[in-house]
Amino acid sequence: MEKRNTFQGKLGFVLAASGSAVGLGNLWRFPYLAAKYGGGMFLLVYVLLAVTFGFVLMVTEIAIGRKTQLSPLKAFGALNKKWDWLGKVATVVPVLIFPYYCLIGGWVTKYAYVMITGQVEAAAQDSFFGEYISAPVAPIVWFLIFISATALVILFGVNKGIEKLSKVLMPALLVITIALSVYVVTRSGALEGVKYYLLPDIKNLNAKTFLAALGQLFYSMSLAMGIMITYGSYFSKEEHIEKATRQIEFFDTVIAFLAGLMIIPAVFVFSGGDKEALGKGPSLMFVTLPKVFNSLPGGNIIGSLFFVLVLFAAVTSSVSILEAIVSGLLDSFKIKRLPATLLVTAYGILIGVACSLGFGVWDGVKILGFGILDFLDFVSNSVLLPVVGMFTCIMVGFVIKPDMIIAEVELNGEFKMKHFYSAMVKWVAPIFIFAILVSSVLEGFGVITF
Repeated sequence: MEKRNTFQGKLGFVLAASGSAVGLGNLWRFPYLAAKYGGGMFLLVYVLLAVTFGFVLMVTEIAIGRKTQLSPLKAFGALNKKWDWLGKVATVVPVLIFPYYCLIGGWVTKYAYVMITGQVEAAAQDSFFGEYISAPVAPIVWFLIFISATALVILFGVNKGIEKLSKVLMPALLVITIALSVYVVTRSGALEGVKYYLLPDIKNLNAKTFLAALGQLFYSMSLAMGIMITYGSYFSKEEHIEKATRQIEFFDTVIAFLAGLMIIPAVFVFSGGDKEALGKGPSLMFVTLPKVFNSLPGGNIIGSLFFVLVLFAAVTSSVSILEAIVSGLLDSFKIKRLPATLLVTAYGILIGVACSLGFGVWDGVKILGFGILDFLDFVSNSVLLPVVGMFTCIMVGFVIKPDMIIAEVELNGEFKMKHFYSAMVKWVAPIFIFAILVSSVLEGFGVITF
């Protein structure tokens, strides 16, 4: 078994964990949800949940990783043998997410290339995205480029790969996001979008807004995916978990906030104030935004910066997803990083190609009514994420007890939120996550609509 690496300092850990948290969930999903669920009210609810609910889950996962010095595959069993099954379920989440996340990363890579080479007008055409993803070869080529870059970072390990990449990309990502946000909000017509996004309207406060914001936490903060446990296992015993968690939370929330401030007013400018133009999922980033960039002065430059920004975020997240899987193989089978990385990458390529073909020649292939990519997304995000999150809270709250986590946090000083933490992890968090699980499954099968 390879000697377990550690991050060389708290900055490296915070930036790497922030890089994991900041991904397509922040730059793609967050603005769409904010637009759909009331703008300023969604933003307010999300921030409140992030500093309470999200804080508790992230502290828990980082502490479990650092205490056990193991990947999630082995960490839960190390704390209590009867709960070893939860580690296996937790590891299935990144295994399912990795292939299709890299496929979407390939789409982002393609669009970054299109913008940089001055093809913004072509990308703004209604048919461009659909024709691209349904092609048999082109999306697979870009997918292979993206997944290969991800694997290369992992091959260099924690210090030379993940930590060095994060120290470069995360500050660059923040600078680009701020620059684009400032540019967009100063455009004519953007003010209405800014008002909608920043000013809460009490009539938009309802159960749907609350559940959507709570569900977004899992995507946005890389919770219940095994990633924070994995990164926590590389976190030095000399550093303070509570402070590091707050810094990760802050970075992640700022990027999500700026993404909304960048995208929602931009679409308002383009659409004349029509919120419906924000669309959903792929149609926002890959169909609507190219139209926005094409309509703006210097659209090629703005579009290039935006998709390079999204590419940075996608790479840092895909690296963390792959590391969570590779770390499990290193802990369980005592193999070297190179063969473990190549094995997982080969699996990712196989399933990712199937996902890509599911938009074209395999369009008729359905699993429980879902397309291939949509099925993997539903099982991982709508079912397994809340299951893992809920049972993690139950295990910590009633089996190993919150005091074990609190003791790990207090290795380097007082855990100021420990009483709040205990109440949340035992009672509040499991109930809320169960509500997410039920609503997500019912929505996935069309029983309810949000």
